[in-house]
Amino acid sequence: MKRRHLLAGLGSAGVLGGASLVATGAIPDALDGGTDTPEPVEPTTLETIEAPGSRDGEVTIPADDRATFVDFFGTWCAPCVEQMPALGEAEDRLGDEVLFVSVTTEDVGGSLTEETVVDWWRENDGDWLVAADVTAELAAKLNVGAYPTAVAIDATARIQWSEPGVHTADEIVAGIETALDA
Repeated sequence: MKRRHLLAGLGSAGVLGGASLVATGAIPDALDGGTDTPEPVEPTTLETIEAPGSRDGEVTIPADDRATFVDFFGTWCAPCVEQMPALGEAEDRLGDEVLFVSVTTEDVGGSLTEETVVDWWRENDGDWLVAADVTAELAAKLNVGAYPTAVAIDATARIQWSEPGVHTADEIVAGIETALDA
């Protein structure tokens, strides 16, 4: 078994475990209106994809001493296509104030070519940083269990807003502002 496949399997198990926490209501108090402060998210470095508004290289999420917004998507995901215009509007409104990045957990460079992601990105008017989390390590750390999922992390690396599903630009901006105001 290849190491990458093992890591992807382990990452998927983490995603499913996180989804079960959400499904059972066992999410940290700070995320459900309580007073406990969530633990900082351990940084994960991902490969970025050269596409419109993006660059070839790496990105570390969450950003050091800066709010970070992460949109999890899949090229196979119809609701993710529906989400793209609102993401574009939110990025236009707040992109300079926050590290704004969309992340796919698909096997980019393996079963899915980078060119396929770039074509999807271009067809759906993506114009900000896009990265691949092929081992699903970041998705597991952020308890992503559905696509799309939006996550806003404050400058101290704590999740301030995390919500699956399709959102309006106003909802995305409000979620990001919770991280900026924390």
